[in-house]
Amino acid sequence: MSASIPSPDVSGKPYVPAPVPDGDPPLDVNDLWVFGYGSLMWRPGFAFVETSPARLPGYRRDMCLLSFHYRGTHDVPGLVCGLMAGPSGGGDCSGRAYRIAAVDADHALEYLDARELITDIYIPRHLPISLAAGRTAVARVYLADTAHEQFVGDWSDADKVRHILQGKGSEGRSLEYLRNLVQHLHELGIADAHMEALLKAADTLESTS
Repeated sequence: MSASIPSPDVSGKPYVPAPVPDGDPPLDVNDLWVFGYGSLMWRPGFAFVETSPARLPGYRRDMCLLSFHYRGTHDVPGLVCGLMAGPSGGGDCSGRAYRIAAVDADHALEYLDARELITDIYIPRHLPISLAAGRTAVARVYLADTAHEQFVGDWSDADKVRHILQGKGSEGRSLEYLRNLVQHLHELGIADAHMEALLKAADTLESTS
């Protein structure tokens, strides 16, 4: 675990996770899953007992959130990945799911909330996902808050590329984040043409700057 990522102060009391919208099902600590679509795919930061390719229907991945901490600063923000609703609620996002043992549930959820909600740009949800071998589960997922001032999903790719190149925060460059994302998608056999196009455009612009 990187020292710059918030580490929860486990007091021995049961952790109460950040709330999800009304209507989302409760999590089952005996079958707790977390869905990763960005850095959680290569750097989960918590103990898990099983991992599986997974698919979340109705959402798509994008570099759509300004980063003021991990991959940028307030003065020179970068971009990080978020999940947005797909066109007309269709499509799906492929990623990686992790099953967490009940004994580790409190620590993992506290760690994830501290890591993902540092500037409240994500909304935690409990949503159905499809796993390998036809299995299904309800997973904790962190969606982009489209009402947040750091949401820039409507920006042009050119504007996104400029921020991907300029951003550098406590965890490194935004460009490095995107490169890791595309690399791990390739390793998992996941095609994401938009992420690949953003990386290609960023590399081209940097090489000619």
